[in-house]
Amino acid sequence: MSELFSLVFEFFKTGLFAIGGGMATIPFLYDIADRFDWFSHEDVTTFIAISESTPGPVGVNMATYGGFKAFGVPGGLVSTLSLVAPSVIVILIIAKFLKEFDKNKFVNGALYGLKAVVIALFILALWNVYAVTLFNLEGSVVSFNKVEIFFFAGMLFLAIKFKKINPILWIVIGAVIGLVFSL
Repeated sequence: MSELFSLVFEFFKTGLFAIGGGMATIPFLYDIADRFDWFSHEDVTTFIAISESTPGPVGVNMATYGGFKAFGVPGGLVSTLSLVAPSVIVILIIAKFLKEFDKNKFVNGALYGLKAVVIALFILALWNVYAVTLFNLEGSVVSFNKVEIFFFAGMLFLAIKFKKINPILWIVIGAVIGLVFSL
């Protein structure tokens, strides 16, 4: 029961402080992976891939999958509700005082400052994903995988060159390449 309470606390904290959307939850998931044995850094990259490929909010999808990985269906439900609860609470509070918040220079200043934090969290999340997927950097193990980097660079080049290709096609191409390398 204390493990499930820890899951509630960790995902509640993630939902409370992951300002900026689902991708801002990624550093929190890596932190959870470091402190608990519920899932690994590699699992987090899987959460991201599946969450980006399935309908719904990315952060909620990752919380559901992370909780499920840790404790099955009850863990998935608890982690999802825990992640969403802070947003619901904050929105209810803000809705009550919306008119006062709209003109408050301190609130506007705080929100302005949070933009930098959100950008930093996105960059950290990006680095963590690339470190695990391209360089196999989990813990102190370093393994440079040239083939994956070659394909990543090729995909990046194609994405820049052909910007108007449907994102679903990129997801399918990435999935196919992932399947080829896993065989």
